[in-house]
Amino acid sequence: MMPSLSILLAIFLWSSLGVIVRLSGVSEIVLIFYSSLIAVALQSVIIVSRGWTTYVPDRKALKYPAMLGCVGLLNTFAFYYAFRHTTIANTVLTHYIAPVLVAFLASFFLREKATTRIVAAIALSSAGLLIMLGGGSPGSSDTAGIIAGLISGCAYACLIIMARIYTQQMRPLVMSCVPNMVIVLLLGPFIREFPVHAVWSYIAVGIVHSTVAPLLYYWGMQTVTANKTAVLGYLEPVMAILFSMLFLKEIPGLKSLAGGGLILFSGYLTLRGRDKVIPEL
Repeated sequence: MMPSLSILLAIFLWSSLGVIVRLSGVSEIVLIFYSSLIAVALQSVIIVSRGWTTYVPDRKALKYPAMLGCVGLLNTFAFYYAFRHTTIANTVLTHYIAPVLVAFLASFFLREKATTRIVAAIALSSAGLLIMLGGGSPGSSDTAGIIAGLISGCAYACLIIMARIYTQQMRPLVMSCVPNMVIVLLLGPFIREFPVHAVWSYIAVGIVHSTVAPLLYYWGMQTVTANKTAVLGYLEPVMAILFSMLFLKEIPGLKSLAGGGLILFSGYLTLRGRDKVIPEL
């Protein structure tokens, strides 16, 4: 399989997540717990069978993937919550503020210089969020979901920065498995039920979205440039909206499209070539 096609397939699989969350009929905590449990079981089998146990960090280094698990739980919970409390279009479009935040945070944690392009991108994405929130109207029924989508985008941006800092020497599957274990341990005490009717959703998310899709994505990234990968990633919200229109009959509103368009464009700006560096004060 061609690397670019591998990335596109991963994006296609991830795009269906919102529909599955909606159709599962269970709470965010239940879905996250059981899908993570299935992912851990499957990923552990692969790691042992491939002899990758040597890549599992020692006790001292376990705090780093544990931190990834905590932030990953916040990202996933907020993302699923948004799927349930606003449209899928609003969820994925607000979530895609992450590339802009990554560029902004990188200037602090990775010593990458802030540029005028990044500042412009932040301004555009902020304007997009205000449009989607209806000018900040607290009475909007979508406000809670939009804010949750924004939180998921912020958490995802932090996740990317932490991954760049802490996981240079880890196999991608190990990097995914250990945080999933942390999520299972954190949510375990809160689980009191096993809704049998939603077993299909646990299996789908655990195998397809948490294991197969990341493997395809990481395999493609071995040869596809980071910028091209990021550009391909912008097909995810488009596909997710198409899935919602097809399976849930959701038609995005004008404010969602206008505000989301600004957010996507701001993310595109962060992917373009170098720009003037803002001088330090």
